[in-house]
Amino acid sequence: MTDAPIAVSTTTLTPRPAPGASRAPAVEVQAFGFAYGAREVIRSLDLTIPRQAVTAIIGPSGSGKSTFLRSINRLNDLVPGAKYSGDIQVEGQSVFAPGTDLVALRQRVGMVFQRPNPFPKSIYDNVAYGPALNALVPRRDLPELVERCLRAAVLWDEVKDRLDEPGTGLSGGQQQRLCIARALGNRPELLLMDEPASALDPISTQKLEELIVELKRDYTIVIVTHNMQQAARVSDFTAFLEEGALVEFGPTQRIFTRPAHERTEAYITGRFG
Repeated sequence: MTDAPIAVSTTTLTPRPAPGASRAPAVEVQAFGFAYGAREVIRSLDLTIPRQAVTAIIGPSGSGKSTFLRSINRLNDLVPGAKYSGDIQVEGQSVFAPGTDLVALRQRVGMVFQRPNPFPKSIYDNVAYGPALNALVPRRDLPELVERCLRAAVLWDEVKDRLDEPGTGLSGGQQQRLCIARALGNRPELLLMDEPASALDPISTQKLEELIVELKRDYTIVIVTHNMQQAARVSDFTAFLEEGALVEFGPTQRIFTRPAHERTEAYITGRFG
């Protein structure tokens, strides 16, 4: 291994096209391995993630799900002793290529975390900050962009009259949708979601799941979840990881009704994990 350098709106937001982007898979994972120092977390992972679909990553705690997700946009580089081998390509471009601009990579590959983490800024500035900082649109177009993002995140009607209020004052479900709107503001090619509903109540979870299904019309989404019902409801494809290795990958309906591996069936039916 090599040390790593450290009710839904119909409004759509067009992701930034990647050079050479086609109908090829959105993400190609080739013999990918990852370790924290001497502790190997992912072992020789090969995986193809289809575009404009929701792919769920499932598996017991410690199976490497979140580590894999954070490797796609190289957030794991922030962990001392992180090492990787193999490759991950997003839209045909290796995320580990020499000279990779990590800020640009994390704009292309948006991330939504377990717990909502809005900036300590207004609702408007939470969405406008990234596009303004990166000059993605002229400043005069920022209000329109903010509205489009909030509409796409099914939040506009709830906050349009209080855009100057702090984002931290919203409910948990609203904060998570604000974080999604913030990610959309950077025009990502890919959205990563790490247990995005784990801190939400059932009603907020339902709204978030409906939003995920709607967003796949325009985005490729990879979601880590421990909730098997959620994986079955929102995903088109499912990958089952165990002890850092891929056990099975395929269409979600087949994985949940006719799994090819006994370990997959045992996990999704709750016999372990």
